[in-house]
Amino acid sequence: MTFRNSLLLLVWFSLLLGQARAQTYDFVVAKDGSGQFRTVQEAINAVPDFRKNQTTIYIKNGVYKEKLTLPPTKTNVRLVGQDVKKTILTYDDYAVKKNRFGEEMGTTGSTSFYVYGDDFTAENITFENSAGPVGQAVAVRVDGDKVIFRNCRFLGFQDTLYPHGEKSRQYYQNCYIEGTTDFIFGWSTAVFENCEIFCKKGGNYITAASTLEGAPYGFVFLNCRLTGDAPQNSFYLGRPWRPFAKTVFINTYLGKHIKPEGWHNWSKPEAEKTTFFAEYNSTGPGAASKNRVPWSKQLTAQEAQQYTLKNIFQDWDPKAEKQTPQAAK
Repeated sequence: MTFRNSLLLLVWFSLLLGQARAQTYDFVVAKDGSGQFRTVQEAINAVPDFRKNQTTIYIKNGVYKEKLTLPPTKTNVRLVGQDVKKTILTYDDYAVKKNRFGEEMGTTGSTSFYVYGDDFTAENITFENSAGPVGQAVAVRVDGDKVIFRNCRFLGFQDTLYPHGEKSRQYYQNCYIEGTTDFIFGWSTAVFENCEIFCKKGGNYITAASTLEGAPYGFVFLNCRLTGDAPQNSFYLGRPWRPFAKTVFINTYLGKHIKPEGWHNWSKPEAEKTTFFAEYNSTGPGAASKNRVPWSKQLTAQEAQQYTLKNIFQDWDPKAEKQTPQAAK
């Protein structure tokens, strides 16, 4: 075969591969008009209600300043960004900001992206609340069940990520989440696996779970890294927003910014009897297990083995869901 024929064959295969990749996306969003839609909300609105098959929306690089809502009628939606650091969905509302009637928006009202639909997946996307250090300002609030975020970033200060749904199951894999105070908070059962949790200067609490009484699991961190630019001994692992809060860290690296006592009771001594704050095999300069508050728990190896995705999520296996090659980075 001549060099020219080989080159033509290579071009032909490349075109076929490009077509095959293009066909994996139902809609394309691009600010420059090269897709079907210029905004993410337009693409979400175009998804048929209660579709049983998955609708995949590819979002090209760009900063999309939109206050987004995925309604409960938009099920099985999958958002895929072109590049996690260049595909940015952002808005800048905050809790004490006034609406058109002169009323404060509140924590929920500050949200940049509301996720109400079940079976939602996002990959390779940055979700941001860009309001700055102005109090509560949520980047993403999640109410839908069986929600997955892979290789995503969540940027903000106070109350960055709000796993809100009481019966919502959520899985975060290879994600980056940053904030100052209570920046992972809410009722949901959420697993964070191989994630980086970045504690910013000016903050003091990572989690504020409000787990329902009787719920077997709340927030579970597996093989994560707690990093940050906060001063030494300045951050608690968590505090109980509600009395039955559950938060567990397993095989997690804790930076020097983690306080030796580990946990705070939110000035509610009675919550010490009902919360479940625990660790297993913590490492790093913040892993001062002997100095933890006496009402927290160090799990045994046998107890830690119970924290599997199967036990936590029951009939849902998030790792069986489709993912793009980029999400594995």
